[in-house]
Amino acid sequence: MSDRIKGLIDKLETEHTLKKEEWVELFDGYTDETREYAAKKARGVSLENFGNKIYIRGIVEFSNVCKNDCLYCGIRASNKNAQRYRLTDEEILSCCDEGYEYGFRTFVLQSGEDYNEYPAKRIADIVARIKQNHPDCAVTLSLGEMEYDDLKLMREAGADRYLLRHETATKSLYEKLHPEKMSFEHRMTCLKWLKELGYQTGAGMMIGAPYQTSEDLADDMLFLHDFKPEMIGTGPFLPHKDTPFKDMQKGSYELTLFVLSLCRLMLPRVLLPATTALGTIRPNGREQGVLAGANVIMPNLSPTAVRKKYMLYDGKICTEDSSSECRNCLSARMKRIGYEIEVSRGDYK
Repeated sequence: MSDRIKGLIDKLETEHTLKKEEWVELFDGYTDETREYAAKKARGVSLENFGNKIYIRGIVEFSNVCKNDCLYCGIRASNKNAQRYRLTDEEILSCCDEGYEYGFRTFVLQSGEDYNEYPAKRIADIVARIKQNHPDCAVTLSLGEMEYDDLKLMREAGADRYLLRHETATKSLYEKLHPEKMSFEHRMTCLKWLKELGYQTGAGMMIGAPYQTSEDLADDMLFLHDFKPEMIGTGPFLPHKDTPFKDMQKGSYELTLFVLSLCRLMLPRVLLPATTALGTIRPNGREQGVLAGANVIMPNLSPTAVRKKYMLYDGKICTEDSSSECRNCLSARMKRIGYEIEVSRGDYK
């Protein structure tokens, strides 16, 4: 079996695509040995494209208010235990100014879907001010689904990238993870609009989401291959105590690493984060993510006073460290495995 799995990994490395049944075979048949085999190949591809440089993005989580009620998310609208907060424009800009001093050249503005308080015009103004203050920096938005004209307005204000995980490419699974009023079709349409508007676009899925099958993951890989996002954000599903999925099993750490390696082999130049969720599920998870082919890490620049309130899942790491402590810690962690942080925008090439 392992020879067969290794053969499929070799095929992916050379052809950058597999058939659905081959993807399913990979997910059902991999072992620690074949996962390591894929990681070694993916690491080689990453080193070939990026050297031993790791791009960093500073995340500013500026609001944990959200109109949606996704069944897996700790800041879902119906979670009455969440302590809600919103940052002012000045606080957001101050986080970016501080991050700039620590070598960040990409800022990620992330929030729940809080459009009444932060309409596209307000976000566009904030983006324009960040670009004015730091013209050598990129701005990434991660604000959920929006309409075409809003996305266009923010793009014209200078936003460079947009992260919108597709979560799953299987409509029936999407509907098990989200409330009825959310639409799989609208999510996919938003992703298409982002590409049309010239954003460097990030998609991605949860690994081990409740009810997910190997067939669902295979659909995700086929979607990513066809869509060709500039970024793929993928991490293990982690439950939150105040959601309907609180008792569901965590996503597999090993499978998450395997998927990272497969994404790197399929799309060699994609920007691939080792996510905070990966570092939460295992203390050295982000390092192992890099060794599996990832080339991006996204530390938190939010004020420490609010970090524990942006809790999408239980146990999230780095909620108490200052931005400078996070930056220095990451630098040391990367150095220990032979990588170094690069001070640059880290654009998709």
